[in-house]
Amino acid sequence: MDSCGDECSSGSKAGFRVDLPGVKNKIMVLSGKGGVGKSSIAVALSLGLAERGFKVGLTDVDLHGPSVPVILGKQEERVLAEDNRLLPVEVTERLKAISIGFLLHGEDDAVIWRGPLKMTAIRQFMEDVKWGDLDFLVIDSPPGTGDEPLSIAQMIPDAWALIVTTPQEMALADVRKSVNFCRSLGLRILGLVENMSGMVCPHCGHEIEVFSPGGGKRLSEDMKVELLTSLPIDRAFSVWADRGGAGAGHYRDLANVAPLLDEMVDKVIRNVAGFPGKEEPAVRVSSRQDGVQGDGAGQGMGRSGEKFAVPVEGELLCSHFGHCERFALIELGDDGEPELVEACSPPPHEPGLLPNWLSDKGVNTVIAGDMGQRAVRIFAEKGIEVICGAPQVPPLEAVRKYLSGDLDLGENVCDH
Repeated sequence: MDSCGDECSSGSKAGFRVDLPGVKNKIMVLSGKGGVGKSSIAVALSLGLAERGFKVGLTDVDLHGPSVPVILGKQEERVLAEDNRLLPVEVTERLKAISIGFLLHGEDDAVIWRGPLKMTAIRQFMEDVKWGDLDFLVIDSPPGTGDEPLSIAQMIPDAWALIVTTPQEMALADVRKSVNFCRSLGLRILGLVENMSGMVCPHCGHEIEVFSPGGGKRLSEDMKVELLTSLPIDRAFSVWADRGGAGAGHYRDLANVAPLLDEMVDKVIRNVAGFPGKEEPAVRVSSRQDGVQGDGAGQGMGRSGEKFAVPVEGELLCSHFGHCERFALIELGDDGEPELVEACSPPPHEPGLLPNWLSDKGVNTVIAGDMGQRAVRIFAEKGIEVICGAPQVPPLEAVRKYLSGDLDLGENVCDH
């Protein structure tokens, strides 16, 4: 979330989230920068899941660099429509794919679009494709943390994230941003895949360290994200991607990387909690209990349209309410799911100003770390409930845990 001065950036507003009936699990494949092999990993993951008997859809929403048709060997395929919905291209009996590349007249055509048109296309790729029932939808996202990945994350806030990197420090720095991007939006992170970790000699099979070794492992430990696998630079894998090898429906011919790709796929399946198709627990909709103050009582209840304010410093809940950099405003949708709607810089920290400001924004509940008793009383006068003693976690996680009754509240140690 970025600070935006006195103006607020729009986020997951009502109606922005797309409906994907029949799709059980969604996985966004992300990277902090381009050129790390993200699309190859997305295709390999899709193949591995399909090979294990799951029904899989693969969406390529990298509008300016659609690589999926090339990797699948389907550059000549074109998308048809049925009942005003796009029909994905069939790769195998259990794997279908959609890409902007299937809609272009030629593979060398450039997509020269500004933001609004791109957002419309991404939404159509999310919402207007006739997938049928799927166990997994794998989404090959554009690199970075800009408009396109943000829009996708807002459209499908229940998605998982798989992050791809290479060992160079420049790539790792961008991946740290991707991890924080996921956490600030409340996306669940499946793990990290390190690509190009070394080079396999095509003559003797010995692995040569091209970049500094261990970068993915260090990042995994620093960011507390599981390292799913480390893949070497392998000429056969590169040729497989460049020449449409995935069109065969598997990656079994890649002797050096197939076991590592299997490791990735198996860990992804393991990490998707409650597979197959376990639904997230619905938020219980009923009246709130009064007097919630640091002991966890009354958690686990919410109502459609209720709005929460969470003070944020960096990407986490700020431990002291009055010292935050900005506020995350989070609203419950009609389905009871919390969604980020605004990320705003606060007005000057003056007595009584923040309660009035948040009241004007329609906030019902504030989840904070420490807050002075005077501020608590002013919020109460405004009809705003205050939850103090919350831990330093991403704001969406704080709200979700509060609604499920799992938010571990400590003492409010502020004495003013």
